Formats: sequence, structure tokens, C-alpha cells
Amino acid sequence: MVGFNELRKAAKKLPIPSGAPYRVAILGDSATQYFATAIEGYAKLSKLPLQVLDTDYNAIDTELIDEHSATRLWKPDAILLWLSTPKLYQAYEETAADARAEFATQTMNRIETLWMLIEKCGVKTIIQPNFPESFDAMWGNYSSKVNASFVYQMRALQYLLSKAMSTRNNVYPIDLQSIAMRFGEKDFFDAALYYNAKMAIALNALPTVAKAVVDVIAALKGTVKKCIVLDLDNTLWGGVIGDDGLAGIELGEFGRGMAFSAFQRWLLQMKERGIILTVCSKNNENTAKEPFEKHEDMVLRLDDISLFVANWEDKASNIKMIRETLSIGMDSMVFLDDNPFERNLVRQMIPEICVPELPEDPALYVSFLVNENLFETATYAKENTNRTKQYQAEMERIRTMTTFTSIDEYLESLEMKGTAKPFEPIRFARIAELSQRSNQFNLRTIRYSEADIEAMANDSQYITLYFMLKDRFGDHGLVSVVILKKMSEASNTVFVDTWFMSCRVLKRGMEEFIMNSVVNAAKEKGYGKIIGEYIPTPKNEMVRAIYSKMGFQTINDNQYMLETKTFVPFHHFISEVES
Repeated sequence: MVGFNELRKAAKKLPIPSGAPYRVAILGDSATQYFATAIEGYAKLSKLPLQVLDTDYNAIDTELIDEHSATRLWKPDAILLWLSTPKLYQAYEETAADARAEFATQTMNRIETLWMLIEKCGVKTIIQPNFPESFDAMWGNYSSKVNASFVYQMRALQYLLSKAMSTRNNVYPIDLQSIAMRFGEKDFFDAALYYNAKMAIALNALPTVAKAVVDVIAALKGTVKKCIVLDLDNTLWGGVIGDDGLAGIELGEFGRGMAFSAFQRWLLQMKERGIILTVCSKNNENTAKEPFEKHEDMVLRLDDISLFVANWEDKASNIKMIRETLSIGMDSMVFLDDNPFERNLVRQMIPEICVPELPEDPALYVSFLVNENLFETATYAKENTNRTKQYQAEMERIRTMTTFTSIDEYLESLEMKGTAKPFEPIRFARIAELSQRSNQFNLRTIRYSEADIEAMANDSQYITLYFMLKDRFGDHGLVSVVILKKMSEASNTVFVDTWFMSCRVLKRGMEEFIMNSVVNAAKEKGYGKIIGEYIPTPKNEMVRAIYSKMGFQTINDNQYMLETKTFVPFHHFISEVES
């Protein structure tokens, strides 16, 4: 982790990285100048185009209510609401003794009022740190049982805050409590610094907190990790399966085996939340698979692995093959290997991939990766738990493809069934997640939160469509989203605000199925023209010509137009099962 002085130097001397800047205003009840500097510096080192507004000390209400305040005039994309533990304790002390049992509830009411004021300012996104615990020892250890104690009320507040955030899809947490636990209270909070400069975070802890903030913002902007590529020998188990045999590798309750089992349990949790697990091993395939199939202490099984690659080719080439098969960006992959030579080789040959410097001791694997926080997310959808099965089914499709002499025969054999439906609440989380994660097949690369998706679903100015696809091998789930926006009250034209699609379903007729559905939806609403736009990014070159392929006419640079009355529906092999 870089130090604060390095972050301060980066904030002052480095230019803001290229790209549309994301604007964050920090509103705090303690001094936030150094906090803002650390966030800005870390963003620049992370190549994230971020602008930070540090507002006046302890002026939260004024900044939100006054129409001419710096925050209101700046019109930020997000507000970071920084309420500190020392100020919280001061408010607790100033509360009448007979009212302290309700302190957490009253504080939560105050926070929700601030959220409401932020929303009234037109700011869609709220970044909300929680509260690092502070033990005042007023009742000693008995404090945990006294509902009027600060310890009791603070823990109640943490629960109320988490519960309230879980019901608001525009509020994103920063877990300061977990960071403070890692540092310890003495290293996280510097009493002298607070009482002299009103800073509630010690300088040594600021870079870690800044990283947490930048991680969340990066996830909001679509920079996320989707896949872990795993080595096997001395990474998933101790020893070398080819030399030591099934009985000789270290796993389970004895010796180093506990550390490897704990690492596998952590990986299984990552898989269950939607991260793709793959294997890349220099080994004979049958030998490499033997522990997964036969070792009783293996936590991970073959069903947990989306793609298993074991051969004697170099790992960089195999990783490239894995990326192509999964149709994801190389920068969304993380390679975990105990061997420094293999790590350096992959770094040199694939600069985009993330290659953490795993500790030598496997007992430290999990704590190291937890502290790295590589898998930050801005949303979660339950559909993610099916991702491994979807990629395994994809491998079956690829193997089957080789048995056909023509692509049309293959596509027809898949027995594909598509669904096109307007946005509905059960899909909001998944739609928002895809908008934040989709980079390659994404015409305008606009990111949306769940709150944005819900608002558009309920706005008559929009036509919203999500698409699902299944075939005889399995269910792809929700694979694409199109959002059309009415251009003006007098116009009979709609604008394609958003079109993104999973690359897993490319070249199967899904693009044609989607365009047929989009034109039908526009015609049903009485629109005669559809305007499309392509905004180029470093990652979406693949869709530069998609509108031309879909029958649109070029009207100027990167803008296209289609007349719905002259549109001829595309042929494809997808049967529509629900509309």
C-alpha cells in the first residue's frame, strides 16, 4: 500500500486520467482535506478519471440546502457522506441520559434525512461509510448488555445502517469498521490529530480508506473482476500431484493442509457470489483432475470450475485461450499462482491481467486477498450463482459445433428460445449489474444503478426491454438490455440510450432477435424513427459497425437512423416464447 505522502504527490502532480470524469463531493462533520487528497491521489495512480470536491468543515446541512452552495453548484455524480465516530460520541454525550437508549434510532433518522436531502439535490449516488467502533469503558465489558451505553447504541446503529442501505439501491457502503479492525483503534484513530486538526482518521490509515472509496467508484464505473484463473500444485493444495500422488498432497485438517482447505472455502464463496473459477495448470489433464474427483478433503469439485485447462503449454497462451472462450476482458481476470516465475511470465506477456504477489505461506493467502479487495462490486443479483453452469454449458456447445458442416445447421440444432420483456422489479439488480460490467458489446457504455433502472422502468418517456436466452444445453439467463428514450414531445423518434449484450451469445442470431423486438416495440408505441449512437471506448471496437449491420443509415459521425415502416425483420433461429 502506498503512503499518504505519495498519494499527496500524485494528487498534485499527476493529470486526471483520460475519460469522462466522475465527480464526487465529500461532505463531512470532521476535517476531510487530507481525506480528499488521498482519494484523488489514489484515483490518479489507479488511472480512474475522478474529480473530488472537498467541502467546508462540518457544513453538511448548508451544502445540501443552500442552492448556491459549492456542492449544489458543482452538481456531483455522487456524494460521500462522512460522519465520524468522534462526532457521534460527542452527540451521544450531549443526549439526555434518559434518551440514550434511542440514540441509534435517532441517529439513523438523521442519516436518512440527509439521504433525502441529497436526493432532492438531484444526486443519484450516495457513498456511505459506516462507523469504526469506539469503546468508552463506561460500564466496562458489561456495556454490551446496557442498552443506553455507547457501545450498545453504536452496534445497534451499525445494524440499522446496514439494514437501511440494503433497502436503498442508490446507497453504497464503505466498511470503515472492517478497516479499523485491521489497523487496530490506536493506529486507525490518532487522538492528538483529531483534537488539534479535527481529523478522524490517522494519516497512516488514510491510503487504505482512500483505496476502499476508489474501489467502490471503480465498480460503479464498470471496472470489475469477473474471473479467477487458478494454478493447482502448491496453490490449491500442498505438493505436486504428479509426483506425490493423491495420498501425498497436503489437504484437510493436518499441517499445511488446513491453509489450503481454507483457501478453497474462500474460493467457493467467490464462486457462489458469481466469480468465475477456472484452472490453468501445467499438468496432464487426468492427473490434474484426480484430486477434484477422488480426494475426500477437496472443497472445490469439478462442478465448481467453469473451464479446466491442464497441459504443458505456457500459461500465458492458455490464459488467452480461457479469455477467448469466456468472452470477457483480460483486465477482468485475476491469475493466482504460487510460482514467482509463472507470475512474472504472465505479467510480461499479458500486462492487462491482474497478478497478485501471493505470499509464500499459504496460511496467508486468504487474508492477503481479502486486504487486496480485488472483487469489489456495486450490485449483486442472485442470477450470478448460475454462472458456472452457464459457462460449462457453453463448452458443450463449442464441442457440439465441430460436428456440424454449416453454422445454420448448428444454430437450428440448439433449439434456442428467446424472451423480450419490459423491465420488472425482479430483474432490476441484474440489469444494473450488467450495465456496470458490460464493456465490449456496449454501444454507449452508460452505467446505471438499480435506482436508475427502476426510475426508467416507471417513466413513460422510456421503452425498456431485457432479453433472455436458453437452448437445449442450458439457460443463458439475462443476456441483453435495450433502453429507448423519446427524443421530444413532438417527435415520433426514439433514441437508443443503451444497448449492451453478453458476448457469450454473439453470432447466434441474438442481435437480430433483439433488433426485431426493438423495432416492434417502437412501432407499437407509434414511433417512426429510431436513432442509434456509437460512443467508442478502448473496449467496444467490436460493435462499431453494428448499426450498419442492423440496417441503420449513417446520419453523421457515429450516429445512425432507422425508419420502422421500411424495416424488414431479420431471419434467425430463435423462437420467441414470451413477449
